Amino acid sequence: MSLGDFSLTGGGQIADMRISYADHGHDGVAQKPVVLVLSAIGSTHHRLDFLIGPGRALDPRSFRILAVDAIGNGLTSSPSNSPGQSGRIFPRFGIDDMVHSQHALLAQLGIRQLHAVVGASMGGMQALAWAVLYPGFARRVVALTPMAKTTPWARLINLMARAHLEAGLARVERGAPPHDVWTDWVPLMQAASMRTPSQFDCEIADSGHVETWLAAQTRAWIAQGFDPLDWIWQSYAYDAFDVGLLADHGGDTDKALASICVPTLVGAPPLDLYNPVEAAHRVACHVANCRWVDIQSNYGHLAASALDPNAALALNGEISNFLAN
Repeated sequence: MSLGDFSLTGGGQIADMRISYADHGHDGVAQKPVVLVLSAIGSTHHRLDFLIGPGRALDPRSFRILAVDAIGNGLTSSPSNSPGQSGRIFPRFGIDDMVHSQHALLAQLGIRQLHAVVGASMGGMQALAWAVLYPGFARRVVALTPMAKTTPWARLINLMARAHLEAGLARVERGAPPHDVWTDWVPLMQAASMRTPSQFDCEIADSGHVETWLAAQTRAWIAQGFDPLDWIWQSYAYDAFDVGLLADHGGDTDKALASICVPTLVGAPPLDLYNPVEAAHRVACHVANCRWVDIQSNYGHLAASALDPNAALALNGEISNFLAN
């Protein structure tokens, strides 16, 4: 859907902004509560498919579910697909801009109230931004593996990942094959920061060799067709995130969290090597009406995904109960 020329909080604008989304459960007859589902860094509206479907937490028979693509993911306006601002001239954006674009989409669709916003990782960060920027617009907030303010550790991971991508892009400019861009990025962002040592050891025991596993992961990632500049631009937004800088909270992260006025569910696994679990605990400590969920999984940052069937089943149950009460 077109949003026209879209002004950014930090200045500038995205020309002819277009926002992509999937619409589940809209039958045009019954007026259902609307749930907004938010995508993570380097992902699309399919990121939380494990929560969507008959009998799952986000059941299209009960809810209208809008799964939205964030700015910079290659489907919504991004460096890779902008007709007039392609590549490195695409303006920098923030997570707050993602939320404002989603609000603009809902306005065009005539939606003035959400039953819930739901997201994991950067999607969980967007969910918190929704609660701070548009108080009460969503009656419930579900934020899995989130941060209210990006930690120095997470920024370090992103800095290293960007360095790998920039080096890969330079190699391609010198004649290397396009897939070479991702060669050094995949071990960091698909293994070392996404998983835990114990879970990785189990996967390697099944696949035989680290090199075999990495080659398969690299092929699978490349097959998705994600653009390296899109990931780089989203990572800059990730790095700059702080709910304390939103609305009128003067840079006070905890004050911004305390302003969240609706029931909130926050969940994280025991160990997360990308978004530290301590950051999720900080959210739970400062949001007044917050329910904490320990995600029993050794998958680390990927605990809130379909990769761990037991965790996925448990999260569906927890979120279903939370949205029903």
